[in-house]
Amino acid sequence: MQILNNKILATAFAAVLVAAPALAPLPAQASGSGSSGAVWQIVQPPQSSLVYSADGSLIGEIGKEWRTSVALRALPKYVGEAFVAVEDQRFYEHDGVDVIGVAAAIKDALGGHARGASTITQQLVGNMHPDEIDRSETGLSGIPRKLREQAAAREMEKHYTKAQILEAYLNQIDFGHGWSGVDAASRHYFGKSATHLTLAEAATLAALPKGPAIYDPIRHPDRAKARRNLVLSLMADQKYITKKQAAEASRLPVHTAPEAGMPATAPYFVDVVRRQAEDAGIPVGNGGYRIITTIDAGLQIAAKSALQSGLEKVEERPGYPRPTFAKRTKGSTDYLQGMVVAVDPVTGNVLAMVGGRNYVQSQFNRAVNARRQPGSAFKPFVYAEALRDGLPANEILGDTALAILMDNGAIYRPQDDDGRFLGPMTMREALVHSRNSVAVQLGMRAGIDSVALLAQRLGISTPIAPYPSSAIGASVVEPLELVSAYTVFDNLGAVVAPRFIERIEDRAGRTVWTAPASAPRFALDPRIAFIVRDMLRDVVTRGTATSVRRYVPERIPVAGKTGTTNDNTDAWFVGMTPEVVAGVWVGLDKPQPIAPHGAAGGSVAAPIWGQMIARYYQNRDAGSWDDPPAGLVTAQLDRDTGQIATPSTPSDKRYTEYFLDGTQPQDPWSIWMWGPFGGE
Repeated sequence: MQILNNKILATAFAAVLVAAPALAPLPAQASGSGSSGAVWQIVQPPQSSLVYSADGSLIGEIGKEWRTSVALRALPKYVGEAFVAVEDQRFYEHDGVDVIGVAAAIKDALGGHARGASTITQQLVGNMHPDEIDRSETGLSGIPRKLREQAAAREMEKHYTKAQILEAYLNQIDFGHGWSGVDAASRHYFGKSATHLTLAEAATLAALPKGPAIYDPIRHPDRAKARRNLVLSLMADQKYITKKQAAEASRLPVHTAPEAGMPATAPYFVDVVRRQAEDAGIPVGNGGYRIITTIDAGLQIAAKSALQSGLEKVEERPGYPRPTFAKRTKGSTDYLQGMVVAVDPVTGNVLAMVGGRNYVQSQFNRAVNARRQPGSAFKPFVYAEALRDGLPANEILGDTALAILMDNGAIYRPQDDDGRFLGPMTMREALVHSRNSVAVQLGMRAGIDSVALLAQRLGISTPIAPYPSSAIGASVVEPLELVSAYTVFDNLGAVVAPRFIERIEDRAGRTVWTAPASAPRFALDPRIAFIVRDMLRDVVTRGTATSVRRYVPERIPVAGKTGTTNDNTDAWFVGMTPEVVAGVWVGLDKPQPIAPHGAAGGSVAAPIWGQMIARYYQNRDAGSWDDPPAGLVTAQLDRDTGQIATPSTPSDKRYTEYFLDGTQPQDPWSIWMWGPFGGE
């Protein structure tokens, strides 16, 4: 039966060869083809909008098809020749239909071995006008399609040169992964423009039209190499290259570098950029635009690397109880996730964004779409409000058991993971060691509503519930908003909104839209912001975030706060340097304990932050923070008592505390110690 069908099909093909020159004219319009010309007409295929970092590095593309057209004359000569050799060896001789090739196909069909005989011109016509010429139609039902395709190919050859047809073909082909056209394929497979392809790389790409998934050089390098070498052999047979050139190129391994052309890939960030650009009325999804963003390529690379290695280290712990990324169930995202986002504290420019562990597996952007409990990473806002309420940083409070009667009759008993209460301590020590009981007391004393209003002024839009537990981060927040809120401490009272785009240019390089600058907005007394930041420096120096200093050298000023929610469900570190405010979150999409033990912010999130920042500052100098603002006074205190140090206070117990003028402790015998800005 199969042989009979092949004979029928071969007879039909023969009829096509005889009838094709006398076919009726093609339809004048290519309905639904995306063009207003005839079916044979070459139309400009959809282009990508290219997304760049602040330094000009390509970080992503936007569009239904990722494509950037390239002129044939800009390509090495062997690029086009490779495709001609394998796809259409009589391309320069036929009129759009290869009669010899069709005859050979007929012969093969009669022998039970059906194969295609479409020329490059026919492929171009079908790919460029899929609504008029459906290339998926095969067999007997495909004969009318074949007739239209051959007629259109012959008509195209009358109106365009071979060079124009080959150029259009190279820019049209699907190379897999959503990469269309030879330039996009070259960038993504080899990390370079098609204008810099080697002979072996050109042959590798020419191997793909037959089956992009089958000969994918990333996934199937052995198959790709075998077909690449076939292409090279054909090129030599057809005198495009010498036998020696073919042999030398054939010996080379298939080497791909899918991220070399975009080492700072930022797909989660690009999704936000696309949405913002379209909201501004720029149709970047239609392609052809250049979007210059705020991303710092170096920091983006550091963020991706640190997050990946940090999550792997957690999964490699003995007895880790969750599914790992390496052994994940197909289609499932129940493995450990993470998020990193960094902003410039002065401009609000988003410098890095990694919204999840693997964009291909999950496009959900945890930096802007997730709502997670921040745990103790929320406490700096509570302490800021307590300072605003008149409490000094050396105020003594008891880290003690609390039993708070709630409106519903339940008893709320805050406690820490260690199950201990450490007794009286200063506010500073309570923040440094992240004691929950003290934070709840401060929140209730200052008023949870007041804390919520401060959070709102700092840009946190999610509701802060009016419950004592909100003082220790029980109300959910958006991660990017939490990180942006921390800029108030870095900037001594000024908060900045996140900014993603610098400008958008059209194909001619004209700026069509410029994003407004993010103006700093004062939301907190600079003196209070300074005191909180100084406390947060202590958190890194000797508190819950000392793991940061395993990676970040002392020359770089660092302040920040860890956060861990109940049962180790969410692990956070939000930290700052003079140049960067960044946050790291680790957890599972469905909230559940990361691990029974040792999954706190200081042991899970802070090391990721430290690795990222250390790499960022490898080849750059760190700035310094400003001196204390006017209106602050200092005193040398005893760390154990919170009182003014005496001559008998050991040197390792002495520290400098900052006070709003008028809130400092009064000790007549040591009044000589007072002075503005730390003077003694």
